Amino acid sequence: MFLHKRGTVDFLMAAKSKISRIRNIGIVAHIDAGKTTVTERVLYYTGKSYKMGEVHDGEAVMDWMPQEQERGITITSAVTTCAWKNYEIHVIDTPGHVDFTIEVERSLRVLDGAVVVFCAVGGVEPQSETVWRQADKYGVPKIAFINKMDRVGADFFGVVELMRERFNSIPLPVQIPAGSEDNFRGAIDLIQQKILTWDDGSQGMDYTVEEVPEEFAEQLKVQREKLIETLADLDDALAEKYLGGEEITEAEIVAALRKVTISLKAVPVLCGAALRNKGIQPVLDAVINYLPSPDDIPPVKGINPVTKAEEVRHSSDKEPLAALAFKIMMDEGRKLTYLRIYSGQITAGDEVYNVVKKRKEKVARLLRMHANKRERIDKASAGELVAVLGLKDTTTGDTLCDEKHPIMLEQIEFYEPVISQAIEAKTPADQEKLTLSLDKLVEEDPTLRVKYDDETAQTIISGMGELHLEIIVDRLKREFNAHVNVGKPRVVYRETIQKYVESEGLFEKELGEKKHFGHVRLSLTPLKRGSGNTIVNELDEAIIPVDYHGAIIEGVQEALMSGILSSYPVIDVGVKIIGGSYKEGDASLQGYKIAAATALRDGCSGADPVILEPIMLVDIITPSEFMGDVIGDINARRGEIQAVNPKNMVSEVKAKVPLKAMFGYSTDLRSATQGRAVFSMIFAEYDKA
Repeated sequence: MFLHKRGTVDFLMAAKSKISRIRNIGIVAHIDAGKTTVTERVLYYTGKSYKMGEVHDGEAVMDWMPQEQERGITITSAVTTCAWKNYEIHVIDTPGHVDFTIEVERSLRVLDGAVVVFCAVGGVEPQSETVWRQADKYGVPKIAFINKMDRVGADFFGVVELMRERFNSIPLPVQIPAGSEDNFRGAIDLIQQKILTWDDGSQGMDYTVEEVPEEFAEQLKVQREKLIETLADLDDALAEKYLGGEEITEAEIVAALRKVTISLKAVPVLCGAALRNKGIQPVLDAVINYLPSPDDIPPVKGINPVTKAEEVRHSSDKEPLAALAFKIMMDEGRKLTYLRIYSGQITAGDEVYNVVKKRKEKVARLLRMHANKRERIDKASAGELVAVLGLKDTTTGDTLCDEKHPIMLEQIEFYEPVISQAIEAKTPADQEKLTLSLDKLVEEDPTLRVKYDDETAQTIISGMGELHLEIIVDRLKREFNAHVNVGKPRVVYRETIQKYVESEGLFEKELGEKKHFGHVRLSLTPLKRGSGNTIVNELDEAIIPVDYHGAIIEGVQEALMSGILSSYPVIDVGVKIIGGSYKEGDASLQGYKIAAATALRDGCSGADPVILEPIMLVDIITPSEFMGDVIGDINARRGEIQAVNPKNMVSEVKAKVPLKAMFGYSTDLRSATQGRAVFSMIFAEYDKA
């Protein structure tokens, strides 16, 4: 046996360049799977923190916001950098709650790899599926860590099987647990064929590597054979040796695992119990051994705004600058912009070009972040995640580049809000603070929308869920000292049409001393739910000159923003501009814009308009004895049960329920199940109210 401490040698050769020694990883999971606990251990074992912060004590380094510490959940993604075995690891700890899923989305957009944490008891939970899909969308390679192996009901192979069923990838256990629940002793490494056990006295800092006890020998043999067999199916070089009956070395297994992980064919799976300080160092080794460096990922693509041609930027300091602003944060009133640098370098004091806003920005300071603490640096290079002070106009999703070599990277997609709440300032002094504060919060959070309702003289904030809006109101009071009265949350409805119509709009008036004329014919077609709106211009230039086409499209777009039933936005409509007429001398842009809007509104009136409400996909995990009550309650809320999956002592209920019926559900569910059931919900679709 021998004792492991920090800095042991791994299978990979010492990397040649600095960039190949960088790993940009996110730690993602369903709420309560133990992401932040894993991150805290990573910081402690890499020497970044001198003390382990615990989520339940409100002392986690990465959960630095007061709202996070009080609730014991992660709300905002926090960035930090640590070192492991001469590698630089940039870590983003992301939220697990669905209301803050934009934080995961924008983090995965700029990361090269992800550690997906699963609870050994809960298995593949709803938000685990969401983050997995988000990672797949951006082609992010993953390793999986099955946490909480010491909990009652822990089932390592059950979780692996669920991963195989639910995800379009192959989970490859590189470790198996030695025992589970109270008998969880450590992890058996299938590659080294050794058992790893952690020392409680050193808070898991030290661990021993020994020969595998006889009781696990057969299981080790079977699982190792399975691992090599699966790898041989995925890797031709290994297949030849395997079929030839040759001995396959540890280094060859690691190299093959790295290859299949980076090519998204498979996912290495490890296990442990983060709260008991077991299993974290092998995760760090796996990050280095299996997840890509910026060198290993394909070059980033973008569009040259001048030539409109696609261009690429390789991950190199020698290439022109290309960086993506993926997060904005207000820190003591000053704006911090988080950047992923894909190519080139940035130095403090540089001028950079914001290609989206078409203006130059000055980099006042460059910072390396450790949650909410910062360290000043002079220069940052390709592959790094850094924060910048001094960028006034840059917002989430903007590209910063070299003005002589412009490139626009793909922007980040944002989710549409599903819930609204009216807020108003308590005093006139608070009103000014409220306006300024909301502007800052909207800049930080692209899923937060704010509008002023003239009819009710209220400010309406819209977001992703009740908790999202609750946190916004809390931050207004604490951070910005803006005191507000809050109305009840309201559902954001939509409108659509149910049949095909053709309509026309004619505008002919004298305004001031000028005549305005516009005449437009449209056809409106209902589209499938979730398709969005399409506008197709089929106008002949001989009928209406091309100069007026832009105004017609603008008139249609503006009219779609406000429906005819209750002024909600109109969705899922196919609009075709099919005709109209032109009057020499009287035709005007204003006339055609008004005519187009009139045609659209009249068309909607005659097309059997209907109001749509947001329907949520609700996933409830409840002890089996309360299942009848839970299903009865869902039915009473106009819900539609999609599936019921028994899992040992608990059952999972999946249902579609109108958002309006879900207000206050968490309290009702707690009282119906003695506080033992949990639920999560995500937006599914709009459907008839």
